[in-house]
Amino acid sequence: MGIDPGLSRLGYGIVTRTNHGYRATAAGILTTSLEIDLPCRLAIMSADLRALFEDFRPSVVVVERVFFQVNAKTAMSVGQASGLALATAAANGIEVHQFTPNEVKLAVAGNGAASKSEVATMVGKLLGVDQLPKQPDAIDALALAICYLGSAKLQGAIKSALAKPPTPRSWSTQETARDKVDLGDRS
Repeated sequence: MGIDPGLSRLGYGIVTRTNHGYRATAAGILTTSLEIDLPCRLAIMSADLRALFEDFRPSVVVVERVFFQVNAKTAMSVGQASGLALATAAANGIEVHQFTPNEVKLAVAGNGAASKSEVATMVGKLLGVDQLPKQPDAIDALALAICYLGSAKLQGAIKSALAKPPTPRSWSTQETARDKVDLGDRS
């Protein structure tokens, strides 16, 4: 499950890896009203996250790492939602990972500076769908899940390769006529 944290809108996306690629099983957003005080908004978001975890039972939760925000107020609310998602997942015994937006863009679109539309296009292609959710936060959450699944597959391949003993090889030490040519001093 990918989570794009935000206190007003928290995007989520459930993606599984199949023999043929990736498949999204759910995506959407959780919202809280700006008119409710902060502690109540956090409590609502926590309850909604617990319900999501119970409904979908993800084995891994991937949360966007708060890396940089121009607006301090936005950074605070994203940080609060991120911390809440991390803590709620951990409290439910779910493995948690984080990726920065640039890491996700690089993994999904092949470019760490890709635009939102480029990422969305690649998410659609990787999932094999023509129609993505309308909410950008849900698309970002799907991208987070895809990023994790791709990196987990790579990590698995690396572990597998390292676990296998190297196959002995013999290198040919025969000299060829070309190897024996004296080129002389060409300085």
